[in-house]
Amino acid sequence: MTYVRPNFRHPGLPKNKVGFAKADYEGKISTLCAGCGHDSISGAIVQACFEMSILPHQLAKLSGIGCSSKTPTYFLDNSHGFNSVHGRMPSIATGAYMANRDLIYLGVSGDGDTASIGMGQFVHSIRKNMNMVYIVMNNGCYGLTKGQDSATADFGSVNKAGEKNVFPAIDLVGMAMELEATFVGRSFSGDKEQLVPMIKAAMSHPGFAFIDVISPCVTFNNNKGSTKSYDFVREHMEATSTIDFVPHKDEITVSYIEGQSAYVTLHDGSVIHLSKLSPHWYPQDRKSAINRLQEAKAKGEVLTGLLYIDTNSKDLHELQRTVKKPLNSLREEELCPGSQVLKRINEEYR
Repeated sequence: MTYVRPNFRHPGLPKNKVGFAKADYEGKISTLCAGCGHDSISGAIVQACFEMSILPHQLAKLSGIGCSSKTPTYFLDNSHGFNSVHGRMPSIATGAYMANRDLIYLGVSGDGDTASIGMGQFVHSIRKNMNMVYIVMNNGCYGLTKGQDSATADFGSVNKAGEKNVFPAIDLVGMAMELEATFVGRSFSGDKEQLVPMIKAAMSHPGFAFIDVISPCVTFNNNKGSTKSYDFVREHMEATSTIDFVPHKDEITVSYIEGQSAYVTLHDGSVIHLSKLSPHWYPQDRKSAINRLQEAKAKGEVLTGLLYIDTNSKDLHELQRTVKKPLNSLREEELCPGSQVLKRINEEYR
């Protein structure tokens, strides 16, 4: 058996606006377990980047440690990439983003990588509103170390060994909402129709865009009693809305019908079209979103969809008032403007 992907591409494959076929956004052949939800998420990322006509070299993919953190190998082979140590992906992303604001940053993590050892870094990346997409592939277990319950395993859920989890779960979506993340969504690895436009919207959002994706572990956490199994999620999934993403064009005309649909215009002119399914919920009202999330939790529902978005978001570079030019490209004459300029600056503080 070979793990080398063939180089041949059928000349009739459709191309996007920058001349790439979907296959050009793929990576190495996955070595994850057959049926792993993580592979479906990788496929959704490939589809989203293809449809958005992203130039692969304009994207940086980053990860930590875990099954989820292996996945950047399986998509966007021609992009920048950095596999960091356990739980430290946000630090690497922050440094890279501060040095070069012109790249699209896509961080991939897992429930162990984020909700345990990397919790502090996750919290501060939200707080700083760094301009990145942060995807957690959430399966409720440690797949690389034989399936122990992770911090996101629901209270009372049963693992493959038949043991009930006696600890309350950390709800990363609820935490992101509480910490005032400016884009919060949840999806299911098996729902590509919802996940692909959500990733596209996240990439267009100016700030920290968090997506929690329930991704069943077929080897260790897809058993009866697991709340992260395929059967459980499919039976208990409740969507806030159906999502469509309309990229920026010369003119976009939208309308809004209360109670039926909503159009959210992003800073670049792109539009997220939400056909509402859930009552008493509005994606630009944090309180409304938190209340709907708590209602779903009380009913044992897995609430999915774009839960909250702040269209007035200011990312870290804007908050720090840095220059528009990437810091890693500044030359000596720009960094050292001369004694007269420095003298004028010092005078302002006297």
